[in-house]
Amino acid sequence: MIAAAAALGMTAVLGGCGSTGSPDVTLKLVAADYGDSAANSSKKYWDALVKAYEAKHPDVRIDVSVYSWNDVDRKVKEMVDAGDPPDMAQIGAYADYAAKGQLYKVSDLLSIQTQADFIGQLADAGEVDHQQYGIPFAASTRVLFYNKTLFAKAGITPPRTWDELAADARTLKAQGVKYPFALPLGPEEAQAETMQWLLSGGSGYTNDIGTYTLDSAENVATFGWLKDELVAKGLTGPVAPAKLNRADAFAAFADGQVGMLNGHPTLIQQAARKGVKFGTVAFPGRTGPAKAVMGVADWMMGFKKNGHREQIGDFLDFVYQDKNVLDFSRRYDLLPVTTSASEAMSASPQDQALRPFLRELPLAQLYPVGKTSWATVSAEIKKRIGQAVAPGSSPAAVLGELQSSATTADGSQ
Repeated sequence: MIAAAAALGMTAVLGGCGSTGSPDVTLKLVAADYGDSAANSSKKYWDALVKAYEAKHPDVRIDVSVYSWNDVDRKVKEMVDAGDPPDMAQIGAYADYAAKGQLYKVSDLLSIQTQADFIGQLADAGEVDHQQYGIPFAASTRVLFYNKTLFAKAGITPPRTWDELAADARTLKAQGVKYPFALPLGPEEAQAETMQWLLSGGSGYTNDIGTYTLDSAENVATFGWLKDELVAKGLTGPVAPAKLNRADAFAAFADGQVGMLNGHPTLIQQAARKGVKFGTVAFPGRTGPAKAVMGVADWMMGFKKNGHREQIGDFLDFVYQDKNVLDFSRRYDLLPVTTSASEAMSASPQDQALRPFLRELPLAQLYPVGKTSWATVSAEIKKRIGQAVAPGSSPAAVLGELQSSATTADGSQ
């Protein structure tokens, strides 16, 4: 999810879709599931889109397999390692495949019009060695969600600084709120929660020249504050952050058990279904709203192994038509990756709830997805970052170990 980052999904493959005729070419696409149940699985989106495409292209069949975010990246890796990659994959990372020469360049696939329409920093994030291989598919940014009912009952206002966030959390705890501030540093999407906090503390995963800086003084101070001011004081709820996954935190918010949490657009729909009254504000920083916000993009890519460059490009040009980009974005409360669709959504009354996220996107900072080491580094963060706020732990030591792993991964790839 957005890698993303990422989104909710089911754990099993959800079949395939496409026509049953005898086409000249069959293209296989492996895609991630952005739904949280069979009722809103991404399979339904792809079924409708493929049906529309095949009706105009009877010589091409699109065979789509949809997997949960827990499985989809691993599934594609297994296929590639077995020498049988799909023609297209819509997953969380592309750089490793690009570095091995396994992907088409975007300029070899898409029309100039389609290429030119991508939002600038998303297209830039799809580059390896100044060539674009990753095609942005869906995007999101992060804001602070708060429960309006719980805040009104406690007589507090949304925080703008870390100190105000801690004060609000103390008041919510005194009111009996189960999770005053939900801090999901469990393995599902810990890299996202971590990055937002690092940015709000004035640093991030890398410096301006792309070198990993996980154990910078600012990052150590950020996790020291989280450990001492939130976790140690019992303000993050009954589940240890290292064991709290983002999906569980979102579900608790939708059940009215969370006062505040860092959230992305899909939480809008999830909370609204349960009738939770919520608001959103810019994520707090040390002395005011955070100067940088995290953005996440998920990626489409075309594999060269089976050929079919022209057919892949034609289908992807269709995928990125405004009506299809808007349909997908609205189904899952995600942000469009094209300028034209983003402008249409910004101007549309039906998309009013997404405007705070749309405003953040042009300035958002993304994961260092162009580094071939990022998949390895991200996996290590997911596995170990929760230890940095555990009782008796040393944030400096944990971040130092992660920095060492990142440096090794970066040097070996």
